[in-house]
Amino acid sequence: MLIVEDKKQVARMLKKTLEEKGHSAVICFDGPSGLAHAGSGYFDVVVLDMMLPHMDGSEVVRRLRASNNRIPVLVLTARDTISDMVSTLDLGVDDYLTKPFAVAEFMARLRAVARRGPAILGVRLEVADLVLDPTAGDVTRGGRLVALTRKEYLLLEFLMRRPNQVLSRASIIERVWGLADDTAENTLEVFIRNLRGKIDINRESKLIQTVRGVGYRLMSGAPD
Repeated sequence: MLIVEDKKQVARMLKKTLEEKGHSAVICFDGPSGLAHAGSGYFDVVVLDMMLPHMDGSEVVRRLRASNNRIPVLVLTARDTISDMVSTLDLGVDDYLTKPFAVAEFMARLRAVARRGPAILGVRLEVADLVLDPTAGDVTRGGRLVALTRKEYLLLEFLMRRPNQVLSRASIIERVWGLADDTAENTLEVFIRNLRGKIDINRESKLIQTVRGVGYRLMSGAPD
């Protein structure tokens, strides 16, 4: 998650909240750095304050959408009139939350925004000899086409956007399934096993790694 908020106390509170829920979060304190980070391809969602130094939130969104970057954006704003809400949505944001807000509502809106799809649709992902093409919807390893179900595809895409990063089970479940309970965790283990059977079977280089007690990571060709 990317937090673009110039009020440091608020930004750090949001970061702490997200990390307690199993997410990774990065903070930017001004518009230009927020725009640069949002365009990097490393984030799932931008939490964006509208009143920012050097470049306001409206301009950040305009530039993102003008570059065809469809990363989901949740706006935080103190403006709560109907005209303000309409103009904010018309920028191309996915949702907005007026200040002050409850943490529970923030997390609920963030989950809804995060489930709307991949952050940057046209970017070809490559890890070792594994390739995922979001435009075509194809996955290959070593040039061989790999047939995946929709959920397997979403799970693999989530891992491939964060190569070599340890991802908690909770963050994977929330991003791919949008819920977190014992059944979903068992389901995750099944899907990981199925992915390994399609991606790593008969391969010397095992890409999908288990990190005991934490979750999983996709390694850049490291041995199992």
